[in-house]
Amino acid sequence: QVQLVESGGGLVQAGASLRLSCAASGRTFGSYAMGWFRQAPGKEREAVATINWVAGSIWYADSVKGRFTIFRDNAKNTVYLQMNALKPEDTAVYYCAKGSSAWSARSEAAYDSWGQGTQVTVSS
Repeated sequence: QVQLVESGGGLVQAGASLRLSCAASGRTFGSYAMGWFRQAPGKEREAVATINWVAGSIWYADSVKGRFTIFRDNAKNTVYLQMNALKPEDTAVYYCAKGSSAWSARSEAAYDSWGQGTQVTVSS
């Protein structure tokens, strides 16, 4: 079982940037897709960005396209989410997840390990 630990969340003002990190245990990290999801208060969890095992396929939700960047360092067993030009509507708990295969997907059902989440709060 892979363990995922997110970090990098915090309270920032609108327009600021944050970089979330997700460190994974296990030697097979590089073989799997990874995803970032978020859940705002009172809303369902939604996919934000996904990346396949070789970073050749990347997907972003329309709401973050052009502002967020997902990237991974397989040598460090870490996936990142660089978030720029943050908006109050980006406020949520952000989760990273490990895919059950090498190929990325937007559905939560395609992910079999989840981190504990990190809070991102953007004030206006």
